[in-house]
Parts: sequence; structure tokens; C-alpha cells
Amino acid sequence: MQPAQTTQFEQAALKNYLLDRAYDEMFSGPSVLHPHYEPLLEHFSSLPADELRRRKQAADLSFLNQGITFTVYGRDEGTERIFPYDPVPRIITAAEWATVERGLTQRITALNLFLKDIYNEGRILKEGLVPREIVYSCKHFRRQMVGLQVPRNVYVAVCGTDLIRMENGEFVVLEDNLRVPSGVSYMLTNRRVMKRIFPHLFRKYNPRPIEQYTQLLLSTLRSLAPEGRADPNIVLLSPGVFNSAYFEHAFLARQMGIELVEGRDLATHDNVIYMRTTGGLRRVDVIYRRVDDDFIDPMAFRRDSILGVAGLFNAYRAGNVTLANAFGTGVADDKALYAYVPDIIKFYLSEEPVLQNVKTYLLTDPKSRRHVLQNLDKLVVKAVGESGGYGMLIGPQSTAAEREEFARRIESDPRNYIAQPTVSFSRAPCLIGDELEPRHVDLRPYILYGEKVNIVPGGLTRVALKQGSLVVNSSQGGGSKDTWVLSQ
Repeated sequence: MQPAQTTQFEQAALKNYLLDRAYDEMFSGPSVLHPHYEPLLEHFSSLPADELRRRKQAADLSFLNQGITFTVYGRDEGTERIFPYDPVPRIITAAEWATVERGLTQRITALNLFLKDIYNEGRILKEGLVPREIVYSCKHFRRQMVGLQVPRNVYVAVCGTDLIRMENGEFVVLEDNLRVPSGVSYMLTNRRVMKRIFPHLFRKYNPRPIEQYTQLLLSTLRSLAPEGRADPNIVLLSPGVFNSAYFEHAFLARQMGIELVEGRDLATHDNVIYMRTTGGLRRVDVIYRRVDDDFIDPMAFRRDSILGVAGLFNAYRAGNVTLANAFGTGVADDKALYAYVPDIIKFYLSEEPVLQNVKTYLLTDPKSRRHVLQNLDKLVVKAVGESGGYGMLIGPQSTAAEREEFARRIESDPRNYIAQPTVSFSRAPCLIGDELEPRHVDLRPYILYGEKVNIVPGGLTRVALKQGSLVVNSSQGGGSKDTWVLSQ
């Protein structure tokens, strides 16, 4: 298809739509549309302003009624907020998605092999491709897992990998989320809302479905059950109602038809986990856990935790219960380890990475550290163990005082930080007031790894709703939108 020119009518809805060097999801050049965005622009520009506002309000009301919120920590004005939603979908072609799918399948396969290796033979460490000190100094490395056989050798059953699109249109991996990846409930509810408020546009595009995710997740969890448990009892373990992702925990448990439990609902007896019910104790075979390692078993990890289950690790080690994800998987999403993933893929699979990494400076290297300290105004610095946009310096948007503070932090603890170039990742159209304006976006597809790899077509597109912002996290003012993968 040839790129389409915008009409005069459409240009009125785009008067503040300014292109820059970032890749634009809708435009290939000034007033030149990517063909797959033409029906979308035509639809949105044909709707009166009051109708757009009405539909946006209907979406917001739907999120409010469903209790779809997130928690902002460290703010005095209140922590619970409605998750911001942009009603303009992000569209990905079938060919683009095929590359993403191949790359994510390759990546999760290699990372599972890496985790199996470092907790057993350690071949990649012996050969020096990944430094031992990077692995053993990671706070998520669990010595208790060394030599332990994990069911089906599946360490990471659920993964959310963050992708960005570079200036040339290529998707690259920004980071992997292998411990307790969140956000999939927003992906699913975004789709439900989108079908309701723009049914005609949805039917015109007919994007590939994602509603099967929860059943695929349930099948993945069933496939990991201990031997001899033909009809396994599966539960979702949550820290409780005060956790920022509690809506998601309840949503997923309800969709899968499994019990939502907290640590106090479970008990250990003879290295078997039981759930307390009104009819007595019932054995638990698989735990989809949304509790970090540190808090999940006070006998094995943090003694002061009241969120977990005493004796859970012993039951796990005995093979009487399976956890998804396994203990110790966080070592593979350490931001310092991220730099080695291309080498990990080559080592275990003898393949070139389908999806590349963003260039990363490891600050334990004196030469890299000097370069970063001299160029803090141009780089992004991240704490290796933080998430949600916390513990990060965006150099071009920082003050001299902030750069001085980060320089001190880096000097005192270089292992705790990495640096990357300030990437001008892609922008997509968003409804800002009554007009369409571009905002930076990333993409978090969700990968399930059990008997086979399953990836629903799409993911959570997160949006930096503040003009000029590169931070898409909801805790930092970001929102989300539906992601449509075309069938052809």
C-alpha cells in the first residue's frame, strides 16, 4: 500500500501534531500516513469534539466502576488513582508482530536456560561469558536454589518484556521483567473498554484477539504441577489489598477461576502446602505468586515478613508444590545482567538475537564509569534493582544538583547503577483535549513459558502522557492504550 496524504479535514485535528526525530507510529513523514493508520485518523477526525469527550468520559467511568487503580508511593496527596487511559489504539502490522514474537520466544528460552545453568553447572560462568561477580552480587540471586531441580526446568513461566521502537522503526528490548511482572489486567481491560466505546472502528480493523490470555496462563500453570497431581489445585498468592497491583491479582484469579489467597490463608504440614477453607484444609499444588522472594517465606528469607508462608521453600524444595515464577529468577532481570543477554542467547541457542538491546554502560567498569560521569547530562542512569520509574536520572531533563547527587551515588556504589543513551523512542497519537498529539510509548508483551511458548498478539502499550516526557510508568504520570495487532 502507498502512504496516504492527510486531508484538510484531518489536518484540523492534527494542528498540534508535531514530528521530530523520534519514529512516529502514525506518520512516515509530514502529512504522510502509514497506510494502516488511515482508517483510524479518518474515524477520529470525523467525530465532533463533544462526542470524543463523551466517549473518553465513558472509558474513564468504566475504569472507575471496575476499581482499576494504581498506587503512587511517597505522595502526600493520596496514593490511589484511576489508571489513565488513552482511547486512541496503537496499531502494529502482522509483519512487525511476527518479528517481535520470534524475538521474545528466543529471549525467554535463553533466559530459562541461563537460570538453569547458573543454579546448576554454571557453564557460562566457567567460560567467563558472564562474570561471576555480576551474578553473585545480585541481590536477587538465591543460594538456596543452587542444585535444586525445578519442575520441567521452567524458572520463568510468566514474563513481561518492555520494548521500545528506535528512530529507524526497529523494536529493541529495554528491559525484562521476570519476577512478578504486572500490568496484564490493564491490557485486557483496555481491550474490553475499546470494544465498547469504538465498536465500529474495532470491527473495521478486527485486530487479533487477546482475551484468551487468562486461559493460556491457567494452562501454563497446570502444566507445571508436581508429578501425579492430575487435577492440580492452583492459587494466586497476593500480598493483600494494600498492594499496588491488588486489582490485577483479584482480576486474574477471577478470570482463571482459582482462589485468591494471602499468606495467612495457607499452612505448611510435612512439607505440603494447604489452603484453609470452611471445609477444612485443601492441598495446594501450584502457586502463581505475586509476592517477591524476600517476603514469601520468613523461614528461608526475610524473618520479619508477615506476607508469606512459613515452610513454603521447604515444600518447594521437596517437589510438593510448584511456584511460578521460581525463586531466584530476579537475577536474570537485573539491569546489569541485561547487558549480557545477547551473549546469553548466542551461548545457549547458537543464534543471533532477533531483538537487540539498548547500549548499556556497566558502571563497575572504570572506563565506562568515567565516561558516564563526564556525560551525565546526556545519559539515562538507572538503579539496577528499582522499577516503576523510581531511582532514575534522565540526563537531558535533570538539574545540576540532581546530576551531582547521582554522581555521588555512582561513586559510592557503582554495581547498583547502569547507564544508557537517552533514546528518543517512538511516539503514537493520543487524544489530548479535542486533538490528536504525539506522545512517547513503549510496549510490554506478556510471554507464557510452559509446555510451549504462548504470546498473545499485542501487549500493554504504556504512554508518557506528559508532553516531552520519556517516562511511561503510571507512578510517574504515564497511562496506557489498547494495542491492535493486525491479522494481515
